Amino acid sequence: MSERIENLYAAVAARPADGVAGWCAGAAVDNAAWLARARAWHALLRGLPGSDFALYLDDSLEFGAALLGAWHAGKTIWLSADTLDASCAALRGSVDGFLGQFPAELLPMQPAESGAVSSPEQMGGVLSADLPALVVFTSGSTGAAQAIPKKLSQLASEVATLDVLFGATAGDAAVLATVSHQHIYGLLFKVLWPLSSGRAVHALSIAYPEELAAAIAAGPCVLVASPAHLKRLPDHLDWSGAARALRAVFSSGGPLAADAALAAGALLGSVPVEVYGSSETGGVAWRQRSGVADDAWQPFPTVAWRLGADDTLEVRSPHLADDNWLALADRAARSGEQRFLLLGRSDRIVKIEEKRISLTGMEAALLACGLAAEARVVLCEPDGGERQRLAAFIVPTPRGRELLAAEGKPALNARLRAVLAATVDAVALPRRWRYLDQMPVNAQGKTTLAALLALLGSDDGTTGQRPRFPRMRELEREPLRVLLEVDAPADLLYFDGHFDVAPILPGVVQVDWAIHYGRQYFSLPPRFLGVNALKFQQVIQPELPVQLELVHDTAKGCLQFRYLSDAGQHASGRVMLGGADA
Repeated sequence: MSERIENLYAAVAARPADGVAGWCAGAAVDNAAWLARARAWHALLRGLPGSDFALYLDDSLEFGAALLGAWHAGKTIWLSADTLDASCAALRGSVDGFLGQFPAELLPMQPAESGAVSSPEQMGGVLSADLPALVVFTSGSTGAAQAIPKKLSQLASEVATLDVLFGATAGDAAVLATVSHQHIYGLLFKVLWPLSSGRAVHALSIAYPEELAAAIAAGPCVLVASPAHLKRLPDHLDWSGAARALRAVFSSGGPLAADAALAAGALLGSVPVEVYGSSETGGVAWRQRSGVADDAWQPFPTVAWRLGADDTLEVRSPHLADDNWLALADRAARSGEQRFLLLGRSDRIVKIEEKRISLTGMEAALLACGLAAEARVVLCEPDGGERQRLAAFIVPTPRGRELLAAEGKPALNARLRAVLAATVDAVALPRRWRYLDQMPVNAQGKTTLAALLALLGSDDGTTGQRPRFPRMRELEREPLRVLLEVDAPADLLYFDGHFDVAPILPGVVQVDWAIHYGRQYFSLPPRFLGVNALKFQQVIQPELPVQLELVHDTAKGCLQFRYLSDAGQHASGRVMLGGADA
């Protein structure tokens, strides 16, 4: 049974001191050690002026200790999805300090392992339900991310609801995750719910499917994942051990197609429980599909819902800041007495030359034509003096790829424009088209507007001279992992002399690109110490799209990289890094 978050410190203190709170990098963390870290964070924060602090940590157990210590010190924590320059710049004007693993120039603070700690009495007492506990951010899937404040009572209500709905199924299973706790979904499922219910947490997110299969098979567990991970589970791996150990699978952060949900269920032995909600609303509803046509959502027991104007969904629940009805941006329809179907977003109406255009309707038409497996249509920022224009991002079906390969991009553009011409006026037809292997997603499985618009630019390293870097686009981003697609242009400088008849990308360039993009995405130690386990299995030729996967292993102080394509693995290695005195 879950304990209330307001009394979480006392609840953990009442458990056996040597009981396992979780594991970090294979080492057990007991309840006594976790409580000591919470008191260390409390000692640090209660002496600091100001009330608002940004927190970023990779370790979910340390994050939970910092969160509890901050709350008992009366501080409000701001959650950032990452530590990129733009995210840090957005936080500067709102917080009084930075905690954890932010870039060094922000002077981030965290307590030393052997530093001062508050006494249990100083940490004691029940937290106020009205404590301004958190500020979270919307995902940015439809525009700029917005800050959403959360009272402690809202979080407590969510955790209690999760335990009512799923606690019996989860039992005493450990919690594994492929998602980050720096977003409300991961925070609730990977930190607050496990800590309040006494379930052990695997502190670090799991990046590779091979590691995931082994970790699940190790013992009874629940998996907290995103659609981006679940729809890409490789079926050539042995998931039989995982299927025996897994109690439940959760998915949130975006839509999970019916065929992907059922395929994941066949591999893992449990069809994912999908959770529908948002940063603003918290959890709203859930479903666990029984078949391809089972699309209806069951509202959470504490959530009241109704259909408003234009069939937009409205909700009222203790997960919200007040007791008022909140109109969402999603349209819905009733399905029986209690459940509802989602019909797409109502806020995706734009005006082009004074004509109202439904972006959702355009995407539906593209998907129905049989040439697009996924489609996103977005409004581009107009250049000075120009009218607004639309851009379309398409993941082609096999038939679409055949047309693209046989007749080229102009032919596929024309076919899809003809499809849309039956739906919208010519003035609203997309002027820019991008064909993708997969949509770019972040750590929460979201395809953000910023990530899509970034694909319209270029990153070929050109400045009027021969390019030194590949064309690059981001496919997936997590706190410690990023997946990029890169292809080397035929006129890349480094192809000169390597070799004239059949150019191939030099291995040293592949390592250099891995370090270059690793430093772009992660806060890496400054000094290069060497490369371990370096392997080159297949050559990379000009214009060949390959995926570059980068993982920042903070425990080992290295950057792992590998280049992959449909042909298999091309190269891999571990770049060893250290501080200035290493």
